[in-house]
Amino acid sequence: MKGIFLSLLLALATFFIAGLAFNSQHSTLLAVIVFLVTLWTNEALPLGIVSLLPIILFPSLDIISTNATVANYSKSIIFLFLGGFMLAIATQKTNLHKYISNKLLTLFPNTPRGVLFSLAITSAFLSSLISNTTTALLLIPIAMFLTDEIKLKMRLVLAIAYGASIGGIVTPIGTPPNLILLGFMETSGIEAIPFVKWIILTAPLAFIMLLIIPFILSLGVQNMKFEVGINETDRKLTGEQRRLLYILFSLIVFLLVNSKIEPYYSGLGINEKGILLGYGLLMFLPKIGFLTWDDTKKIPYEIIFLFGAGFSIAAAFSSTGLAKEVATYLLALTDLPVVLLIILVASLITFTTEITSNTALISIALPIIYSLNQVANIDITLILFVATICASYAFMLPIATPPNAIAMSSGAVKVKDMARYGIFFNIIGIILITTVALVYWQYFL
Repeated sequence: MKGIFLSLLLALATFFIAGLAFNSQHSTLLAVIVFLVTLWTNEALPLGIVSLLPIILFPSLDIISTNATVANYSKSIIFLFLGGFMLAIATQKTNLHKYISNKLLTLFPNTPRGVLFSLAITSAFLSSLISNTTTALLLIPIAMFLTDEIKLKMRLVLAIAYGASIGGIVTPIGTPPNLILLGFMETSGIEAIPFVKWIILTAPLAFIMLLIIPFILSLGVQNMKFEVGINETDRKLTGEQRRLLYILFSLIVFLLVNSKIEPYYSGLGINEKGILLGYGLLMFLPKIGFLTWDDTKKIPYEIIFLFGAGFSIAAAFSSTGLAKEVATYLLALTDLPVVLLIILVASLITFTTEITSNTALISIALPIIYSLNQVANIDITLILFVATICASYAFMLPIATPPNAIAMSSGAVKVKDMARYGIFFNIIGIILITTVALVYWQYFL
């Protein structure tokens, strides 16, 4: 009850403070958002329950109607992620993730630096295929048993958490903010970024981050020794694992063939959401798939509801005009040189994400950033993309991203340790994202 009371108190304070600059409807919307974000943060209510509250609160407080709110819980982009969840469950059920992890672990020297690199890269690779939350949950228990050295164990856990965040941006299904951006682009009439093009854009950034972060984490522990425990039974592919690998490979080929590469190739024109959902449903086909209906209990429906809440918040910002009003206050930013504008947006999103859910933050930030396009001539797609990537590259505090929270829950990491490394990695991320945006992304988005 204390968490709920605190959420109400902060919401009321927000309403009265916001009333100094906004009208009553906008102030109410901001108060509801603070209420939801606080509940998400302090976990006074289950995540899924809080994520359904906009369906009750928005119509009751005359923000947007029930139908307008509920529609956001069934956006087509949600079914892309649903298909991804089904593939992830099949991967876990067949233990294919263990085979992939062990293969990657054997590619590096059996030293602290080698294992840190292998865990970070394994985490990043898996996070590009399944959610970074799932990846962190799968790999961190492995890291906890690799050594009894507290100092080294902490860095191994951080390597997995940070690797999951780094790899999560490589594909649209790796982390929720990516999907929220695609959903927002679809709603706003902006051409969505195709699956393969997204990978081409983000892979260089992830590669550079994976060179820097494990190296820094390895400083000071190189003299420590340990044996990496790898189960021999996980070194060989089973028949089920081989079949799933073929299916995943065919999915990658399908996505490649379907992707549009202007002006050279127009692609097949099939909606990628349908492809991912189709492959997810294929997991239930007898003698081909691996799942039964009982396996659907493992689908994290609370994350799907969270998407709906995020889209509802974005819709409320736009339909009430709050996004445009906030944008007018930020209009002065558009007079800045593009390099300063990108640095400012990257810094603001990265450090604000540290104190709130990256999913909730990006849901709020995207409509505000997009509204700047209505009052100034800027490359809005580039700015939206930068903001989305930065929402995943917050490394300081456990609340920032799910992998950070999972790392903290392991007991091997203290807040001061995460903050000490995280603030440095945040700055590195901002510099690299700005550089890549200016020299690469702006020419291809």
